[in-house]
Amino acid sequence: MRNILIVDDHEVVRRGLRSLLAEKMPGSRFVEAATSAEAEARIFEGRWDLILLDLNLPGRNGLEVLDLSRKHCPKTPVIVLSMYPEAEFALRAIKLGAQAYLNKQSASEELLAAVNKVLAGGKYITTSLAEQLASALTAETATAPHESLTERELQVLRLVAMGKTTKEIAAELHLSAKTIATYRSRIAAKTGLSTTVGITRYAMQHHLVE
Repeated sequence: MRNILIVDDHEVVRRGLRSLLAEKMPGSRFVEAATSAEAEARIFEGRWDLILLDLNLPGRNGLEVLDLSRKHCPKTPVIVLSMYPEAEFALRAIKLGAQAYLNKQSASEELLAAVNKVLAGGKYITTSLAEQLASALTAETATAPHESLTERELQVLRLVAMGKTTKEIAAELHLSAKTIATYRSRIAAKTGLSTTVGITRYAMQHHLVE
């Protein structure tokens, strides 16, 4: 029996994934998590054969959950499923240890192929992601400014772009307003984006927000 953890903040997505995989993998045990806090608790409490992980989660973002999973259960394969395009997050996810990155609009056949590949011990790399990996390894090209941000700084940038105030961001991340202001300063220093309007425009141009 395989133990599979499905992490997504939309119930309809979790149910769809569960139904699809249960049909092809009868006898498997499926557990769901809707927030980063729930996901982290599940990761610590169980032994998993596979984790399906969304990036856009309430609380800490999916990349932080991915990082935690790699530290706590490094042998557990993780497939990242996201609405964000590969160009913006796939390479970052793979570098953090994900075995595959798929857009949620991918066909069910591709998801099943990815699941079979990673459960067999491999990585599932799409053609476009393979090109990104090749460029990262062979070319010394300039990277986008947000690539230099830490996962927390990127999360703050995205929340600012979504129109949330410093106080709202602090409450969501369980941090102080002063800490969020410090992150804003670091973001400005690394990217040159010091205003909310500038951050919002940049995030939309680089598909960092939906």
